[in-house]
Amino acid sequence: MTDKFTSISSPSEGLFRDRGSRFIAYAWPVSAEEEVAPLLKALEAEHHSARHICYAYRIPKPVPVPDGGWSLDSLWRANDNGEPSGTAGRPILGQIDSAGLSGVLVAVVRYFGGVLLGVPGLINAYRSAAADALAKATRTEKTLTERICIRFPYSEQPEVEKLLKRPGVAIAAREFGEDCLFSLDAALGVSPELKNLLSAKNWLTLKENR
Repeated sequence: MTDKFTSISSPSEGLFRDRGSRFIAYAWPVSAEEEVAPLLKALEAEHHSARHICYAYRIPKPVPVPDGGWSLDSLWRANDNGEPSGTAGRPILGQIDSAGLSGVLVAVVRYFGGVLLGVPGLINAYRSAAADALAKATRTEKTLTERICIRFPYSEQPEVEKLLKRPGVAIAAREFGEDCLFSLDAALGVSPELKNLLSAKNWLTLKENR
């Protein structure tokens, strides 16, 4: 499997207007579902008088397989937030997918202009606003990683440091107590081999998918 995916590097905004209604789109890079709710809550506080805030996201999700490797899936959601079913969340998600992006949340805030747009008009408005925000975003390639924790005695630190000097592996944190405790971020393409090497040395303690 590939451990690479295309996302955006920073938040961006877009805008679409139709018959007095304004559709303001916001796009953010996200790496986990837990990041979504705080972003939406802040947006609701900022736009407390808006008629609707609709959103969609797609987040890459690695799934372990029996041979110790990974397959790639994704988490997604599309929310119409009171708009007619299928007129908001799905068109937003469609723009994320059309752009070939993952690890992205897009929310569109609607201020009603007094004229009903109908189902085709709503679909076009939410789609166009999302497309504008994503078109203004800077695309970036990211790597799916796995968090790995290892524990080892001080006497073995030089050997550990040497082993970890390989592409796709980064030391995220170091703690020093009775033993050394390192937290590693390993690209999914190299993590199975790395874990085998660490296990053979009895250094591997636990892991956390990221």
